[in-house]
Amino acid sequence: MLTLKNVAITILLFLAIALTSWSIIISNFTQATVVQDDPRKPDSFMIGVVATNLNKNGLPALKLITPKMTHYPENNTTDITTPRVTIYRKSPNPWFIDSDFAKAKNGIDEIIFWSNVIIHHPADIDNPNTSLQTETLTIFPEQQIASTDEPVLFKQPSTTIHAIGMLANLDAGTIKLLSQTQGEYVPSS
Repeated sequence: MLTLKNVAITILLFLAIALTSWSIIISNFTQATVVQDDPRKPDSFMIGVVATNLNKNGLPALKLITPKMTHYPENNTTDITTPRVTIYRKSPNPWFIDSDFAKAKNGIDEIIFWSNVIIHHPADIDNPNTSLQTETLTIFPEQQIASTDEPVLFKQPSTTIHAIGMLANLDAGTIKLLSQTQGEYVPSS
């Protein structure tokens, strides 16, 4: 026969079992949801990106179009797939940079392009239509400087030049080919 004492002990025993089970379940759940931060793994990504960076005066300085960007906290880098970058300058026409891949460092302090890099500037009052092709290119958007140590194919109307290495001031529109330059001039007919 059940006595009040036995009923109380049974209830306390069930209560102890329930609290222990609940504690174990919560402990396992908490451990399963805690994620260790690994700076080498991406912490964010964006798809279908169209982003415009403005200068101090509120005017466009740089525009980026890409189907995908992936950010990594380690070294604050962002991998960019098939980027199309527009660098605006004082001239009416901006510079366009296309490649298969790019990596932005420290936000957009430095952007490294590689694989099928094409730089193009449409003709304006001061400069003829200009295009350059190379395999790697580093730009510093704030300073509007672009450089490479790789072979470069430089084209303007009637002129084709092959060189190794290039340094360009995108704002001024000046391009310095660094070494082993070989050119061909073919006047338009």
